Amino acid sequence: MTNNNNMINKSIYGLLFALILIGCKGKEGEEQTVVEGSEVVETEEIASADKPLYNSYRGEFIYVADGAVLNGKNFIYGVKLDSMAQVLADRVAPVKESEFDMVEVIVYGIVEPKAEGEEGWDEVLTIKEIVSVSETPSPAEIKLEEKN
Repeated sequence: MTNNNNMINKSIYGLLFALILIGCKGKEGEEQTVVEGSEVVETEEIASADKPLYNSYRGEFIYVADGAVLNGKNFIYGVKLDSMAQVLADRVAPVKESEFDMVEVIVYGIVEPKAEGEEGWDEVLTIKEIVSVSETPSPAEIKLEEKN
């Protein structure tokens, strides 16, 4: 009977140890921030020794020939038209039903003021990594219909 109790105790301690390891995994070097205007919601930042921390941004993305925008709950940022913006546009394209559909995305990036003398949005998001892209376009707040 004592052997059974020892076996049960060892199993319980093993399970607790495993849970503690799982609970602590990934805590080092991470901060919890997704920026939605002045709101901070849950996710983690990218952190490693060779690159700085980037915030996560969740919003509706639209890309047209001469610009891109990320529209969040409490913000609207112009998106820097670089290779990462093009990759995101390519990932969003199959989801869109029309040219002007917006698709919810989560990206890591840096928001900076626009360059002096440059036209466009006051703040520009430079995308550093794409976290997720919705499988459906965002519902339109205003629906335009053509009448004959």
